[in-house]
Amino acid sequence: MFSDHLDRYARQISYPSFGVESQQRLLTSRIFICGCGALGTTLANHLVRAGVGFVRIVDRDLVDEVNLHRQILFEESDAAQSLPKAVAAAERLRRVNSQVFVESIVADVRANNIQQFASDVDLILDGSDNFETRFLLNDFSLKYNIPWISAACLGTQGQVLAIIPGRTPCLRCVIPEPPLPGSVPTCETAGILGPIVGVIASIQAMEAIKILAHKWEAVITDLISVNLWPFRIYQIAISNLKEPNCPACQLGQYEYLSSTRISRAAVLCGQQSVQIRPPAPAKCDFEQLSQQWESLGVVEQSPFFLRLRTPQWTLTLFPDGRAIIAGINDVSLARSIYARLVGT
Repeated sequence: MFSDHLDRYARQISYPSFGVESQQRLLTSRIFICGCGALGTTLANHLVRAGVGFVRIVDRDLVDEVNLHRQILFEESDAAQSLPKAVAAAERLRRVNSQVFVESIVADVRANNIQQFASDVDLILDGSDNFETRFLLNDFSLKYNIPWISAACLGTQGQVLAIIPGRTPCLRCVIPEPPLPGSVPTCETAGILGPIVGVIASIQAMEAIKILAHKWEAVITDLISVNLWPFRIYQIAISNLKEPNCPACQLGQYEYLSSTRISRAAVLCGQQSVQIRPPAPAKCDFEQLSQQWESLGVVEQSPFFLRLRTPQWTLTLFPDGRAIIAGINDVSLARSIYARLVGT
C-alpha cells in the first residue's frame, strides 16, 4: 500500500488519471473558499475529504434554520446557537480529516481585506451570494495570477466557470457588468432545491482537484450549465468571448479592487440602522420586488419607497437602489440581507 498518511486516499489514488503525485500535490495545496453557504459547505466537504492541505473558509453569516435543507455541514444545534457559518463548518471539517488545516474567518470579503484572505493560496473558490463579490474575486485573480472557479445556483439550475488568468476569458468578458439591484431573483425570493447545489458544487470541486493536481489539460474551460427540473446539461464554449477591450483581463483596470465600484454601508448615527448604497444608482422595479417579498413579511409600497417588515428588522428600499435596514447595526448582516433580497 501507500505510506500511512496516504492510505486514507487509496481509492482516489487508484484512479489512473490521478495517482500518488496528484495526491501529494493536493496535500501541499492551499485554497480560499469565499462564502460558506450551500456551495461553500459542499465544496469544503469534498475538498477536505480529498486531502487539500490548507482550506481557508471566510463567511460573514450565521447559521439559520432555513439553511439546513441545502447547507450540508450544519445541524439544528448550529442554527439554535446562531453559530457563525465559518466556525460551525470548520469544527465539523476538522473532525472529518485531521490531516487538513482548516482556517475559519468570520468576515465580509471586501476590497480592503481580500488581500489577507487570498494572496497566499493556489486557488480561489466562489461560494458567494452576490455579483459584487464575484467581480471582486475576478479582479484579484487576474491581478495576482491566481485561478478561480465561479459558481452560482438558483431554483433547480446552476452554472460553473473555471477562470485561469492568461488562458481563459474572465468573468467580465462573459458578464461585462453586474445586474442592477433588484433586477434578478435570489434564493430568498425565487427559492432553491438542495440537489442542484450538490451537483454544481461537485462539478466545481472536481475542476478544483484538476487544477490543484496540475491536470491542466483536463480542466473544463467552457461554461457548464445544469438544470435538474426539467433536466438539461449544457457545455457552452466561451473562448470566443474573450473581449479584446475587457477592462479587467485585457486593460488591467481592476475597478472592484478600488473604491470606484463597491457598494457602501454605514451605521446611521443615533439609530439602530444600516444604510446600503450600491456602486451606482439603479432604477428598482418595485412591482417585481413586492411580489417576490410577499411571503417574507409585511410589504408596504409607495412611489418613494418599498418596505419589508419582519419581526427582526425592516428594510426600506429607495428607487435608486439605496436601502436602510432598521433594527440592526451590524454592517455585515445588513449586506447579507441586501444581497439576499435585492441582489447584486
